[in-house]
Amino acid sequence: MRLTTKSRYGTRLILDLGVFGAEKPVPLGDVSKRQNISLKYLEQLTVKLRNAGLITSQRGASGGHMLAKPPGEITIGMIVRTLEGKAQITDCAEDQDNSCGVCNKAGDCLSRWVWIEASNAMFDCLDSITVEQLLIMAKQKPEPSCKGKHEST
Repeated sequence: MRLTTKSRYGTRLILDLGVFGAEKPVPLGDVSKRQNISLKYLEQLTVKLRNAGLITSQRGASGGHMLAKPPGEITIGMIVRTLEGKAQITDCAEDQDNSCGVCNKAGDCLSRWVWIEASNAMFDCLDSITVEQLLIMAKQKPEPSCKGKHEST
């Protein structure tokens, strides 16, 4: 699964609310300007995030949006599942009983296990990262580091 702008922009929205919405609701127009994301798109994202219980909304002159839970209780995995609508990287891995007919080989496909394991690993990682951790990192402004394949020898 390639994460769409829904997940990326939704995460930026949640982080913006975490930074600017601790004391009072944040108008989406402010988020739109700071994050350079269309107001219409943010409105679409807030409906899903509100329905999932991740944010709350307040109408009126002093209205806007706030996190519905403490930042330490919201994971990136929760945001991605809410906005992408699924938790697997392929359709055949999403269909647990192999009955949807997405793939004509789903029942006896030897590679299906790989996609299920990859999906599980990705969400294990995303579920281990909280909004609170990212907010703390933003305050510390850590230097970017590249390790592994991109490390020079």
